[in-house]
Amino acid sequence: MNTRRHLLLALLATAAWNLPAQAQDKPIKIGVTAGPHAQILEAAAKVAARDGLKIQIVEFSDYVQPNAALAAGDLDANSYQHKPYLDQQVKDRGYRFVSVAQTITFPMGVYSKKVKSLDALKEGARVGVPNDPTNGGRGLLLLEAKGLIKLKPNVGLKATPLDIAQNPKKVKIIELDAAQLPRSLDDLDAAAVNGNYAESAGLDPIRDGIAVEGPTGPYANIIAVREADKDKPWVKKLVAAYHSAEVKQFVRTTFKDSVIPAW
Repeated sequence: MNTRRHLLLALLATAAWNLPAQAQDKPIKIGVTAGPHAQILEAAAKVAARDGLKIQIVEFSDYVQPNAALAAGDLDANSYQHKPYLDQQVKDRGYRFVSVAQTITFPMGVYSKKVKSLDALKEGARVGVPNDPTNGGRGLLLLEAKGLIKLKPNVGLKATPLDIAQNPKKVKIIELDAAQLPRSLDDLDAAAVNGNYAESAGLDPIRDGIAVEGPTGPYANIIAVREADKDKPWVKKLVAAYHSAEVKQFVRTTFKDSVIPAW
């Protein structure tokens, strides 16, 4: 009897010991936008796999769905947005998300197929900016930094075309979906384009931009998770993999100056 009892207890202990390992076999689903975010996460996933973390990458074509999917529980994390955009989404939609790490920065650039500089824009030129609150403000701040317009004092990251105080060339600000701006360059005189969409369209801010953001600023992209998950072990493994020297080297080698590691 004692032998049988000891054997039973040993089997139960073995089963209990194996449960956590079996649970970890389920991949962590991470949402990204197609292009650099997906490519960099693929590199991070290879590093994470060596630490026992399996990652399933889910690609999206817009900025809205990755947060909606995270809120619905269809994702465990996403990696595609900068902190001001996340903050606005939390405010507007009530998401209970937090940032757990910075990832990369895509410097926003102004591109044109018609002029070689902002100074060459004619009076009444049509200039595109993203139509979402944070990226639209980012585009206007870039135009202000380069002297094309002047905004009202202290409007900051939430600037809109209504906040333009001085517009010497009377440029017309055209608000479009961020993903559409590269394809709209034939119809616009210039456009402020987010770095990830510029990269996908084959535009390089150093080579092709007629104006480019400086290297510092608040627009580093982040990894977002639900508040309830922020202290889970897989989050620590994910961040460590992304912030590895191997991934940093991949970013620098693959994207040169169009994508900058933010860690």
